[in-house]
Amino acid sequence: MSDAIKHECGIALVRLLKPLEYYKEKYGTAFYGIQKMYLMMEKQHNRGQDGAGFASIKFDVEPGQRYISRVRSNHSQPIQDVFAQINARINEELENHPEYVDDVAAQKANIPYIGELFLGHVRYGTFGKNSIESVHPFLRQSNWMHRNLILAGNFNMTNVKELFQNLVELGQHPKEMADTVTVMEKIGHFLDKEVMQLYQDCKAEGYTKKEASPVIAERLDIGKILTRSAKNLDGGYAMAGLLGHGDAFVFRDPAGIRPAYFYQDDEVIVVASERPVIQTVFNVAFENVQEIEPGNALIIKKNGTLSMEQILTPTVKKACSFERIYFSRGSDAEIYQERKNLGKLILPAVLKSIDSDTDNTVFSYIPNTAETSFYGMVEAAQDFLNQRKNDYIIANRNTLTADSLRELLAVKIRTEKVAIKDAKLRTFITEDSSRDDLVAHVYDVTYGVIKPTDNLVIIDDSIVRGTTLKMSIIKMMDRLQPKRIVIVSSAPQIRFPDCYGIDMAKLEGLVAFRAALALLKERNQYHIVDEVYTKCKAQENFEDKAVVNYVTAIYEPFTDQEISDKIAEMLSSPEIKAEVKIIFQTVEDLHKACPKNLGDWYFTGDYPTPGGNRVVNRAFMNFYEGKDARAY
Repeated sequence: MSDAIKHECGIALVRLLKPLEYYKEKYGTAFYGIQKMYLMMEKQHNRGQDGAGFASIKFDVEPGQRYISRVRSNHSQPIQDVFAQINARINEELENHPEYVDDVAAQKANIPYIGELFLGHVRYGTFGKNSIESVHPFLRQSNWMHRNLILAGNFNMTNVKELFQNLVELGQHPKEMADTVTVMEKIGHFLDKEVMQLYQDCKAEGYTKKEASPVIAERLDIGKILTRSAKNLDGGYAMAGLLGHGDAFVFRDPAGIRPAYFYQDDEVIVVASERPVIQTVFNVAFENVQEIEPGNALIIKKNGTLSMEQILTPTVKKACSFERIYFSRGSDAEIYQERKNLGKLILPAVLKSIDSDTDNTVFSYIPNTAETSFYGMVEAAQDFLNQRKNDYIIANRNTLTADSLRELLAVKIRTEKVAIKDAKLRTFITEDSSRDDLVAHVYDVTYGVIKPTDNLVIIDDSIVRGTTLKMSIIKMMDRLQPKRIVIVSSAPQIRFPDCYGIDMAKLEGLVAFRAALALLKERNQYHIVDEVYTKCKAQENFEDKAVVNYVTAIYEPFTDQEISDKIAEMLSSPEIKAEVKIIFQTVEDLHKACPKNLGDWYFTGDYPTPGGNRVVNRAFMNFYEGKDARAY
């Protein structure tokens, strides 16, 4: 992706269903769960490189023994740092106590991180915060085993202020206004209430306080706690939690915005944000990995039973389409095919832009995630060329010679790796030091493969801000001296901010929004901007469910093509000699390519929760008022 955006997060959960001795005997180590957690987190490093965290719980330990372990890191390579700390501690204990090596009971009693239940998290900081305090999992501690809560998630709430106020009204004094903290404290509040109610029940039944603890653990109703906690949540989320005594849950939002998958056999229960992670790490088939349904929670009791409970009524499923376009690993069978389809479906527009002259066109891509869409585009181009060959052969079948046929069949679609990313330079250039000359060299080019008569078609996942295209890619491509540069986005125009976990919170940062503003000025229609502001301001204090997205009016006077042409004009510059065209996927073809992920609010403004409309209007008011602030 030429415009790097921070996004999403990744979760990994492993519940071992057998005694630790079983894994020692079968796999040669009682640290089997830790090893699998490392693999699951590493396989999801694409979902977060700002921080990583790991937590484990030991079952059935004696009072006075530590049973919860947690380690977090915000180092430059956080996953490696987390597991380096874990391995160092384990190795230290084994070196100091060689008698532990073959004694699983001693390992469990004396070595941290070993256990039966594990939770891991990788994150990108969408608010720009990267302190260790922001790294998941979060821990809410108590001397009552059942009240210990460990929480990690892939989520953003649009109504953090409301949730914070709910806690204040409950009599709490939250330490900060952050969605993770407010959600954890809300779950913790109802967890406390449930435990106390069960204790009173046990007391009435004649149990002593000590006898009540295992009874409470058995009777604890996770579904009830989550149902009470989830009231008023507005956002996209897949949140995972562990309770100190051994229960666990993974809860997904009602619109299915954020992904979550699970697998179960007689040895393990596993949850991850992406299906191929589970397939690869546990060597299981595609069809054996199931999706956690929207609005549902996967609940794992300490006794190993698994159930799926509806917590909130599912709404129309609006799973994030960016998961398919860019975020998730392309090794998923469905995602790989969908990305190829994105390339295939956009080819007709590409052919139109080059006057169907594939003989004088070189096809390429922005490394690396656009590569799969590139394959799809090239396959469709090859089909087009084959059809052209067929038509010619049929039309000239009476006059074709062996030489002319050989010459015809030798014509191929021309593909080259033209853009090469300089990853080290990209890392060196921070947002604050993005001087033009440095940014221009983020990508290198391959010389000698483009002729002055060629079109150069280069596909990217999406175009968000357009900064790298303007400052680097188009300039570098122009050095190859093509007659025309066609930038192809496998995603539609990004017109609206995201508020569910993608770092696109400011309207003025979106090149499509800036293009629409420029067209409004050119056509003396800028009064629409004032009218939209007035309407947004008028509903500033409305309840979320009553708020309307008026920002769509900014785009209504123009066709998609007019905005695309204006973006091409804005991203080009006077020194560029080649003609520059920019092509975007249509929303309709996006839905054809990715039929299971219909969440398209950043393209259409059709937000899946009421809070989304408030956020987009707030983002517009911030722009209009000149406030450099996030909208949620």
